[in-house]
Amino acid sequence: MKLNNNYQNLKKDYLFSTINKKVEEYKKTNPNADIIKLGIGDVTKPLCPEIVEAMTKAAQEMGKSSTFRGYGPEQGYLFLRESIAKYYSDFEVSIKEDEIFVSDGAKSDLGNILDLFSGDNTVLIPDPVYPAYVDTNIMDGRKIIYIGANESNKFLPLPDDRIKSDIIYICSPNNPTGAAYDKEGLKKWVNYAINNDAIIFYDSAYEAFIDGYNLPHSIYQIEGAKECAIEFCSLSKRAGFTGTRCGYTVIPKKLKRNNVSINELWFRRQSTKFNGVSYIVQRGAQAAFSIEGSKQINENIFYYRENAKIISDGIKFAGFWFIGGKHSPYIWFKCPNKMSSWEMFDYLLEKANVVGTPGCGFGKNGEGFFRITSFGSKDKIFEAMARIKKLFI
Repeated sequence: MKLNNNYQNLKKDYLFSTINKKVEEYKKTNPNADIIKLGIGDVTKPLCPEIVEAMTKAAQEMGKSSTFRGYGPEQGYLFLRESIAKYYSDFEVSIKEDEIFVSDGAKSDLGNILDLFSGDNTVLIPDPVYPAYVDTNIMDGRKIIYIGANESNKFLPLPDDRIKSDIIYICSPNNPTGAAYDKEGLKKWVNYAINNDAIIFYDSAYEAFIDGYNLPHSIYQIEGAKECAIEFCSLSKRAGFTGTRCGYTVIPKKLKRNNVSINELWFRRQSTKFNGVSYIVQRGAQAAFSIEGSKQINENIFYYRENAKIISDGIKFAGFWFIGGKHSPYIWFKCPNKMSSWEMFDYLLEKANVVGTPGCGFGKNGEGFFRITSFGSKDKIFEAMARIKKLFI
């Protein structure tokens, strides 16, 4: 018996575990501290009534012989895949139902999709980055090349033709920085992928936060993307499904490598290793794409956008350089007075009782930066910004 020794190359402590440990230690010596947590990107608004009603009805169906359902299709029920396809059509993107795969979330699919690709592929990942992209490839022993996202390129790096890669990770709007690519930027990445016979893993988990139609909601709004990109999306942030778990992956039939359909490979993988998302959850997800469900969801997203504006205005007033907040629930700012990311974390925790996320936890280029999330109650957001402004003004 042999272990996968690649796991020994992972960092011992996950970023948010370290944050929680620091907060708990502070609370032990300061039990009366009113701590405001704006670090973890978890939604706080409850599920919308339309979704709850649909899931309640589905649960009742499961309690009757006439409407009970057992194993469902691994790819997802057709009623949900049709709803997702219709959602794409709103952005003038044509996606067929058999190109959509329903899952328990984008995070799972982003890790599991690697089953289809050899471990000797070279992976191109921006830095700073969502840690799961890096860790899942370290687990498989792949070579990782980092492309620098930084203040000078507004954390939206463009391809370098001198770098050759097989798999490319893009998240837009981005986690952790909140930066979002326009069509011209994504077109350059699509051209790069086609020229290198590479595949883009496009994480669109935050597309619902895009304000207006000037930015693409899907990479398939870019010509040629269906031949070089897999899109991962989640209902976690769009519909508050962080605890309910549902997402989907789109793999166009046009996407082939070595004359092999990636769509067919993924279907084979899922039908072998995955039994599908529960019927109850999928009915809730269907409701999230309905007219009334979308209306209620947009009210929640608007609430988070208002929170983001409050944070952005406060950060701007304090004189910090920042991005995000406009098309994203995240605000990414430069630490003042040349403070390190963890120094900023400790300073805000101890002096303002506010918890954010140190940028260095997302990669080398995150050092000296800090992330705050707009997922929280408006009164707490106001209070947190008042405390921060008091410290620096």
